[in-house]
Amino acid sequence: MVRRLREVPLHLEIIAVNDASTDGTAAIIDRLAAERLLDHALHHLRNHGKGAALRAGIAAATGDVVVIQDADLEYDPADLPALLEPIRRGRADAVYGSRFQGGPHRVLYFWHYVGNRFLTLLSNMFTNLNLTDMETCYKLVRADLLKRLPLKSDRFGFEVEITARLAQAGARVWELPISYSGRTYAEGKKITWRDGVAALFHILRCNLFPPKGSHDWRSLPK
Repeated sequence: MVRRLREVPLHLEIIAVNDASTDGTAAIIDRLAAERLLDHALHHLRNHGKGAALRAGIAAATGDVVVIQDADLEYDPADLPALLEPIRRGRADAVYGSRFQGGPHRVLYFWHYVGNRFLTLLSNMFTNLNLTDMETCYKLVRADLLKRLPLKSDRFGFEVEITARLAQAGARVWELPISYSGRTYAEGKKITWRDGVAALFHILRCNLFPPKGSHDWRSLPK
């Protein structure tokens, strides 16, 4: 995966976060960092969840734009230059890569598709965005904006939360088609109906009860 990222014609700062994995991940990313294929290798002493790992990576990032890349390569890094263009041209604050806008994709589970579309529709009803793929991993966000958002989710509520916070901050959100090569359960897919129920809860929580305080995170940085 790291070598695929290094092939992308962009200046990338690659940060890997080991969320207390017990499968040898720590040794692998330390070796990649020693070989200078990774710029930063971060380790959690105990498992905190996906959202916590992403927040750690975001905090360590020093670039202008942040994007999440899952290690399983369901998402193709070759799509990143095209996704960056609306931000580079000053037309967007965030760009979502949609698996449902006509890009090439592996045909898999019907009920995953239905669940994703339902959660996206419900999220859109609260955020007043017209996204087609709220749950996409590929969300490119200006770093100065992303670092100001009050993101709290430790586990799989991250996708819902960041969408709600971007909408609440008045961010200019674009969406572009991407390719997608999803995995089967036999190949390691882990998401289940329980994750869908949790996402439903997070949509209600993040949109109905936004953080309060004296900070001005809803004001977009110039």
